[in-house]
Amino acid sequence: MTARDRRVATLKAAAQAKSQAKTQAADQAIRALIKRGEPITFQAVQREAGVSHAFLYGHPDLRGRIENLRARTRPAQAQHTTVDANNTVIMALTSQITQLKKQHRQEVQALRTALEQAHGENLTLRRELTRRGWTGPPPAAARTADR
Repeated sequence: MTARDRRVATLKAAAQAKSQAKTQAADQAIRALIKRGEPITFQAVQREAGVSHAFLYGHPDLRGRIENLRARTRPAQAQHTTVDANNTVIMALTSQITQLKKQHRQEVQALRTALEQAHGENLTLRRELTRRGWTGPPPAAARTADR
């Protein structure tokens, strides 16, 4: 992996972490608005979460949740506040689990790639040491006698 590839991977990981943090902030904002009984609108979620309209509109899961919650009328919400809050919590948790699974898969893949790279570098270094005549560490008995 070249230095450029490592920089690109680092930038991608940073952008993904930033996006996940914003998504989590938006989820928390939606739950807070529901808990307080305030209307769920893009502007209210934006203000509560500190994210942009473009971010909310650009994420289909968040956009769908906000549009769904916004479309519900206030009287219907008053009758089924507990059920709606539970459904919203379930939807939020399901979405969060899905995101965490995706993040876990990506992290595992990144770790596997890094391990493969480390094994390759280790092999290259061992070959270079052998080429230079290194015979390896002294036997264990000789090391303990030096102490």
